[in-house]
Amino acid sequence: MFSSSDITLLKKLKKRTLLDIALTLPQSYKDTTLSKDIVDGRNLVAKVEVISARVVNFRLQIVLYLIEFNKRATAIFFKTTKYHKDLFKEGSKHIISGKASYFRGELQITQPKSIKSFGEITPIYKTVLKEIDIRALMKRYITYDNLYNTGLLGSEIDTILMLHNPKNITEIKDRSEYRAEIIQNLKSIEAYNHLAKFRKKRVYNKPINALKADLDIFLNELPFKLTKDQLSVIADIEVDLNSTIKAAKRLIIGDVGSGKTMVILAAAMIANRGKSILMAPTSLLANQLLEEAKKYLSKFLNIAFVSQKVTEGEYKDADFIIGTHALLYKDDLPKVSLVMVDEQHRFGANQRSKLDALVRDNDLSPHYLQFSATPIPRSQALIESELIDISTIKILPFKKKIDTQTIGKSDFKQLLKHIESEIKDRHQVLIVYPLVESSEEIPYTSLTDAITYWQGKFEGVYATHGKDKNKDEVLIEFRDSGNILLATTVIEVGISLPRLTTIVIVGAERFGLATLHQLRGRVGRYGIDSYCFLYTNYKEPPQRLKEFSKTLDGFKIAKLDLKYRSSGDLLDGTIQSGRSFNWLNLADDEDIIALAKDRVKLLTIN
Repeated sequence: MFSSSDITLLKKLKKRTLLDIALTLPQSYKDTTLSKDIVDGRNLVAKVEVISARVVNFRLQIVLYLIEFNKRATAIFFKTTKYHKDLFKEGSKHIISGKASYFRGELQITQPKSIKSFGEITPIYKTVLKEIDIRALMKRYITYDNLYNTGLLGSEIDTILMLHNPKNITEIKDRSEYRAEIIQNLKSIEAYNHLAKFRKKRVYNKPINALKADLDIFLNELPFKLTKDQLSVIADIEVDLNSTIKAAKRLIIGDVGSGKTMVILAAAMIANRGKSILMAPTSLLANQLLEEAKKYLSKFLNIAFVSQKVTEGEYKDADFIIGTHALLYKDDLPKVSLVMVDEQHRFGANQRSKLDALVRDNDLSPHYLQFSATPIPRSQALIESELIDISTIKILPFKKKIDTQTIGKSDFKQLLKHIESEIKDRHQVLIVYPLVESSEEIPYTSLTDAITYWQGKFEGVYATHGKDKNKDEVLIEFRDSGNILLATTVIEVGISLPRLTTIVIVGAERFGLATLHQLRGRVGRYGIDSYCFLYTNYKEPPQRLKEFSKTLDGFKIAKLDLKYRSSGDLLDGTIQSGRSFNWLNLADDEDIIALAKDRVKLLTIN
């Protein structure tokens, strides 16, 4: 559609599609249509005759007669030159443009310009291109037919054409209901354009194998029933893996404690002798998954484990290989039909693609499943699902009972009593600090400074943080025999702690809501009454902490997080982070995105 010279211009603009150009709107307009009214503070374009022109105290004073309005006005110049004196001679006629205002009842026109032509509204674009080039580009491509062929609706086309070539500037500025319609259309176009680009970007590969297995023998052996959501997601995966045309590419998002592990094991069971690999971000998490796999899959599959320190089983011959990023450095991994990545956002895109390259078979690709415990709002899921299929697990196997409260210094004595009571009941307590070492910039006790205090008060106090080389050993020792764990957000995703019933998050206002939810998810994993204390020095807790305290639903919290982050970031590390929109608001415009998604589907079908 675009000429080679125009493609060069588009590259400079960083635009790819016609709708990218259409959404590059004028920053302002040069209006040379004759004014119908004189509005104080607004630009006036009028036919005038110079009644008098004289220099007083080295300044030019001009009295104008406004022909159409039968009015006199004084021209005000901040700086005059010989050009002005020669131009505005007594008796000369002009079409002038300048700001009209009233001073002591007298009409004044500030710095009037004599214009040669009138009757046009010229858009002013602020881009890297010259004005002549950007206007020519718009004139060539922003036409009714071109916009119609992109799939825009009639009202959306009218909005774009009007904004690039308005016939009545005052209507845009003065009528708020009209402006609301314009913004609604721009949001719709932006969503539609974005989703259409995503759909074109998606790549389908042919799978190494189509996989199918009888899951009943696995499900019937389980000592518990899976939730409706778990079974629904497993059904999605069964359909995906059975395809002979395209390799699966699916993201499974499960709230904290929703039972993603059983979905992972079910997927490995479907892969069966076709072989599967699961990569986890830490050896601790990988070991936990190994223990679960041994418990529920060892009857059916040969299982192997690969980490930096340990290799267990013959991974070359195993049906199901579980490991950490150490898998990436095994040149002799077998070709597998299914690759799974747990907590996928903790791996870089390069690491994920390296794993794919190790196990793919020439042009054939393994089925690919990603798992995340970071819920995202439906608006984000609607967008991301153009690049990757998405399934969600919302129902929890155990209904959580977590009492969330915001506390401060005055509540500290009561907090100590609560901790004493929980430890007497053989429960465990986690205290999360915002920093390891003290800092003048952060008005909270650091983890290092807190150790002495807590060890002086209680027995069985452990501490760890992200740079602690022995953190895995510390966490295991705490799980088995500790009372209190002092940590940073290293605990956000990690070891299962079934006796953990209380979490205290120090400086809670410093954490995002998604992080707070992940931290709170450490407690109450098996339905035990649990507690989350958000400790803050604020006299009046921030509103977002109050709203966070009212719900345990990770998907609702993700929407709250989006609201308070002003829709800035998408799911970190999944597809692309930091994307923002000029008009669309992900926190509020879910319905607009849903409609745009339906339109993109129809466009693809047609």
